[in-house]
Amino acid sequence: MSRLAFISTLSLFTLLHLDSALAVDASAGTFQISQQCEAFQSFKNRTNPGDVSVKPGQTLAIAEVNREPYQWVRVDVGRGKKDLRWVAAECGKVEGLVISAAGNQVCRMPDQYDSHVLAVTWQPGFCEHDRGGPAKPECQAMREGELKVDHFTLHGLWPNRKECGIDYGKCQGPALDLNAATVDYIKPWMPNFNYSTQFGNHEWKKHGVCQTAMDDDTYFRFAVDLVKSFNDSPAGTYLRENAGGEVSKAQFYARLAKDFGSQEVQNNVLLVCSGEYLKEVRVALPKDFKGERSIKGVIGQAFLSSRTGDRSECRGDRIRIEASGS
Repeated sequence: MSRLAFISTLSLFTLLHLDSALAVDASAGTFQISQQCEAFQSFKNRTNPGDVSVKPGQTLAIAEVNREPYQWVRVDVGRGKKDLRWVAAECGKVEGLVISAAGNQVCRMPDQYDSHVLAVTWQPGFCEHDRGGPAKPECQAMREGELKVDHFTLHGLWPNRKECGIDYGKCQGPALDLNAATVDYIKPWMPNFNYSTQFGNHEWKKHGVCQTAMDDDTYFRFAVDLVKSFNDSPAGTYLRENAGGEVSKAQFYARLAKDFGSQEVQNNVLLVCSGEYLKEVRVALPKDFKGERSIKGVIGQAFLSSRTGDRSECRGDRIRIEASGS
């Protein structure tokens, strides 16, 4: 996100914002000035309050560059206070430039992920207790008794990059073009596919295209296999068998630990709730699956040392499990 100084007039703020909207933040780098040039507040409008110039021999810290191929560099001209100005790139030499994750460069580039997240939905809990649930066609069908879903379903398999937080995604890539056999394979485990491909297309465009190791058919089939594996695991079975009732979060993690033979596995798994109701399980996975197709085999390659909490994490020990059609 661009860091804009407070400007007292709305018109000047707007002009500056137009410049910065085309820019990305730099987390490191210097600009070594080789010729005298004007330093603009807005390079689009050539505004230069105070007639500021940079001079040969100066080395200035870079705050931003405009999107590559960059022609403008935003630097601190150092006039006793933080005064950021745009200088033409031809006026000097850029050294050590590093684009920060906040600049959305690396967070939008395919194959820059360092791990994965498998998001597994408990469909009855999502449909009944998530704000977006009731409008989904599969949720309407469940409410009307036309569809019963009593197993975990696929939300998505997300390539993940730690420094991007939740913003790694929306990379450039091919459009979704699943073959009919794959769609049939997905339908029971991603029930929106019974009614449209809108949700699957969203997941592919936002997440799937950020990895190029698998085409769309392979990617979705693999994701479904992981969901099946979690669904049938001791921890997944414990949740499913208590539909219509409640579970203990401590008991869930105890079953995970027993199945994996390690307490560390709890750092890979996050339970997500709406209120007291379970709606999703998120599982942290390594970057490289190494041919594994089971959730146990994949997680076992990379236990995490710690788990970062999420605001939607189930907080209490008591977690209610909605039943399909209830």
